[in-house]
Amino acid sequence: MKKGNIVKVSGPLVMAEGMEHANIQDLCYVGDMRLVGEIIEMRYDVASIQVYEETSGVGPGEPVETTGEALSVELGPGIVSQMFDGIQRPLDSFKEQTNSNYLIRGVNISSLDREKKWAFKATKKVGDVVEPGDIVGTVQETKVIEHRILVPHGVQGTLTALADGDYSLEDVVFKVDTEDGEKELTMLQRWPVRRGRPFKKKLNPDKPMLTGQRVIDTFFPITKGGAAAVPGPFGAGKTVVQHQIAKFSDVDLVVYVGCGERGNEMTDVLNEFPELVDPNTGESLMERTILIANTSNMPVAAREASIYTGITIAEYFRDMGYSVAIMADSTSRWAEALREMSGRLEEMPGDEGYPAYLGSRIAEYYERAGRIQTFGSDEREGSITAIGAVSPPGGDTSEPVTQNTLRVVKVFWALDSSLAQKRHFPSVNWLTSYSLYLDDVGKFMDQELDTGWAEMVQHSMNILQEESELQEIVRLVGLESLSEKDRLTMLVAQSLREDYLQQNAFDDIDTFTSRTKQYYMLDLILSFEEEAREAMRLGAYYKEILEGTSDLRDRIARSRSIPEDNLEKITQIKTDMKELIHQIVAEGGMTQNA
Repeated sequence: MKKGNIVKVSGPLVMAEGMEHANIQDLCYVGDMRLVGEIIEMRYDVASIQVYEETSGVGPGEPVETTGEALSVELGPGIVSQMFDGIQRPLDSFKEQTNSNYLIRGVNISSLDREKKWAFKATKKVGDVVEPGDIVGTVQETKVIEHRILVPHGVQGTLTALADGDYSLEDVVFKVDTEDGEKELTMLQRWPVRRGRPFKKKLNPDKPMLTGQRVIDTFFPITKGGAAAVPGPFGAGKTVVQHQIAKFSDVDLVVYVGCGERGNEMTDVLNEFPELVDPNTGESLMERTILIANTSNMPVAAREASIYTGITIAEYFRDMGYSVAIMADSTSRWAEALREMSGRLEEMPGDEGYPAYLGSRIAEYYERAGRIQTFGSDEREGSITAIGAVSPPGGDTSEPVTQNTLRVVKVFWALDSSLAQKRHFPSVNWLTSYSLYLDDVGKFMDQELDTGWAEMVQHSMNILQEESELQEIVRLVGLESLSEKDRLTMLVAQSLREDYLQQNAFDDIDTFTSRTKQYYMLDLILSFEEEAREAMRLGAYYKEILEGTSDLRDRIARSRSIPEDNLEKITQIKTDMKELIHQIVAEGGMTQNA
């Protein structure tokens, strides 16, 4: 290591001279307490260092050591089910070592346990020719995640040794004879967080990711490998939406980054996830979850690094062939960390004080998502689905973070405070949200369910949009001014909103809805509309239909509480509906004749 000296301290920013040997993005140890930092600017021999720990008490004259290496994460068995801080320090181990509930400065511990033995099972044999990305062995890390040990990038040749048995992370488990000589390799890899891991080919993300949230899966779906933004004001339910997706999405692994939000939200995750059962595997959700916490009371500078730590870990599991979802809550707090560091560097500010490069930084992050063909001879596919919460002040989506996010993501789930105040959750506004994956998902669902799903979705959205227009008339001249056909439209739209789009996250059955049940429920509501319109065409009055179907509509509303293994009850409601409406038509005809 080479040393310099501190000349200035300004919050999380430290300036050190005598650093002509250093480079931008080098990892440093700052001061006598050896705080972790990263060089973010060089001017001659003066380095500006972003320190990821509290700098109070650090003063000029103290030494700065540069490692010559970039800020990196450790990748290997033992990473799943863990909770790390923004620079990948394991918080459980940190607490055990410091015997404190707080982050003690200057404590540097390994991200992954070096002592634990893992059962390594070889999948290749000595003499095999391997290339970067090949799987040489596996470790059963949790009950649901098989950790695949990959040949590192830049290593290609013939296997000369391959272990099989119990080994620690730093034990040599395989050797490769390369052009540069024999390389001894372990289960542990390191990767710089600010550089995306390479892949062979990027593929079109055309397979939907099931979230179990009806408003999302039906009207604003996201695909595996897609990118989505969840903007909304305080209290609109951003965190709940992300928690629901983390719990129930049909991905192999979830990386949840708590970036600058309140600590109690991460506490909820820690308390809930171990107790919840993953509907896909039947095991605890923590068996497939990695948590990265840098909450509002933790170092601001580390908030900026936490996003990159999370996406790098996601890329590592993507390269194994897994589908990964990464949740960032919230990117607005991450952008505020960028703004603070930019201000301390005295850079020319952009909109609302954010740095001029805010848009490119946001784009760099979301562009690391995607569905790809990995390196390796077996041509695996993996995906990262990036979902970022945005917290615009007062819900004003015209502010810079939201606008720069919308330029790169293809799904926009706009949370509406007025819906949240009405206790309508998820409070996704169906008139302002959008998904550019809707056509691809519609084609997939038509093939998967062998139905006209895309047509049903479009018709439902038309009803909701027509209701919005009719509500303007109702506000001016009252409901009685509408025609009977328009009144029926309002009734069906109400059913769509309250019985289908609204969902109770705290109800064991309603919290998650499969694709099949979503089809049954939507088909039930649209069948009611079809039967009612046919009845009106045959002479029935709207009032007769409204009064005669009161109990029926109540059964339609309660269909969301029908368990997944008892969907024939929804079919029975549909059968009863046809008989009832035919009866209303017949009785209405007799009344008119009389």
